[in-house]
Amino acid sequence: MDALSLLENRVSFSKLGGEAPTPEQRALFWKAAMRAPDHGGIHPWRFIEVEGEARMRLGEVFAQVAMENDPDAAPEFLEKCLNMPLRAPLLIVVVACYSENPKVPRFEQMLSAGAAAQNILLSAFAQGLGAIWRTGWVAEDASISRALGLKENEQNIGMLYVGQPAQAVPSAPVLNAADHVSQWKGE
Repeated sequence: MDALSLLENRVSFSKLGGEAPTPEQRALFWKAAMRAPDHGGIHPWRFIEVEGEARMRLGEVFAQVAMENDPDAAPEFLEKCLNMPLRAPLLIVVVACYSENPKVPRFEQMLSAGAAAQNILLSAFAQGLGAIWRTGWVAEDASISRALGLKENEQNIGMLYVGQPAQAVPSAPVLNAADHVSQWKGE
């Protein structure tokens, strides 16, 4: 698949299964991630792989934190929390690692980590894998971040769920670029 076709056709897969990506496929993820824009060469990212039995333990963390946040949480919601990490054979937690840098503000460091995550998604799609980037309360919760071993200068900016597509490749929605592009004429 050529680069432009990849960019034009990448889609998210909500249904994933099968085996986790191989070490060779993951090596390509990491190579792609390392090519993200990185002002100052500070590499403001890291990634945490969660697979196998660890996915169940992560689900237990989600459910425990949900109960701590809302002691009256519905049993159905707690069950959903337990099963969230089981939606794919591999989860990649994307961590923005902030450092004090007078030339590279924090928001730029987060954008760089996000670009690294996008490169992983593109690498997965190019290799015939499915992936989806999920955020929500589990990415934002400080207790979950601590359970994952994040430091004070780090932020979970989402989890990439990666596996074999359990559905046909959906058609990429066609958006009209003109609805999102304007020109500034200096007036």
